[in-house]
Amino acid sequence: MIEAISAITLGTHDMRRAVGFYLSLGFEIVYGGEASSFTSLRAGPGFLNLITQPADTGWSWWGRVIFHVTDVDALYERALTAGWKPSTTPRDAEWGERYFHLTDLDGHELSFARPLRSPR
Repeated sequence: MIEAISAITLGTHDMRRAVGFYLSLGFEIVYGGEASSFTSLRAGPGFLNLITQPADTGWSWWGRVIFHVTDVDALYERALTAGWKPSTTPRDAEWGERYFHLTDLDGHELSFARPLRSPR
């Protein structure tokens, strides 16, 4: 039986820029950093990994990473204060989450969400 996702790894063409982006949103480095070719950031009990890819390596829309956060609206304001431009404003969804979307500097779509009610 699958228990959880341990980590997701996203490619980047510029580790320094990518690390700065995620640090500005409150992620914490647990391995690597701006000068590394591989960086691991804490995402609750799991990890978001970044791996440097050659400039000629491209990717297209592949999906979305969804992070549960304590306060969607506070993180939205933090993103705005950092100068980022989320593609949506926080909203309540019919599936029971409050969320907003933000695309990182390498084109990876992120969603930050919070359940509106406790699961039964």
